[in-house]
Amino acid sequence: MTSTSPRKPVLLVLTSHGTKGSTGEPTGFYLGELTHPLAELEAGGIPWELASITGGEPPVDGLDLDDPVNARYWNDPAFREALRHTRPLGEVDSANYAAIFFAGGHGAMWDFPTSPDVQRVTREIHEAGGVVGAVCHGPAALVNVKLGNGEYLVAGRNLSAFTDDEERAVKLEQVVPFLLASTLVQRGARHHPAPDWTPKVVVDGRLVTGQNPQSAAGVGAAMRDLLQ
Repeated sequence: MTSTSPRKPVLLVLTSHGTKGSTGEPTGFYLGELTHPLAELEAGGIPWELASITGGEPPVDGLDLDDPVNARYWNDPAFREALRHTRPLGEVDSANYAAIFFAGGHGAMWDFPTSPDVQRVTREIHEAGGVVGAVCHGPAALVNVKLGNGEYLVAGRNLSAFTDDEERAVKLEQVVPFLLASTLVQRGARHHPAPDWTPKVVVDGRLVTGQNPQSAAGVGAAMRDLLQ
């Protein structure tokens, strides 16, 4: 007997933080780290919804419209409407989702790690058997997530994230509140770096992570495969 219940969507979470520390320089979520995974999920017929830390329209960074995937979504009125009205993560009922995905962009370094909503929703989806995904600076969401047993979600897990070398390459190692890869390792994660700006996706059970913008489509494809 096959189930006729509709497939639960993936919750795609974006940063609401729009400045790089005390520099005053704008940032936000990195557009390609949303659109490329989204294209992979949609290719698999997987529904999705958008949320952000505070709701409404999140600040965008990496607005490269020479990227055809970015351009296709950015010029799609339905996508732009969804982006203008993201749900506040605090209002989300985790039971409604099959997976959660955290897009990167430097803004994520400020509001993902400190959000109790990130910690709650991620824990609940993971412990209910859902998929947890993140790319580039998106794994900043995982830094402080603890499971019901008090252990860090990332402890003993294989993962990938924006490397300390890549942070130094963009000269923001003194601007971000912490170095992401090093901090994940301090939490007990097994971090697997690739050379700067090369794709790297690590799947450890239902945890899917990618190193940088070049890894975004691969994270989406791996999540799609787990959800099908």
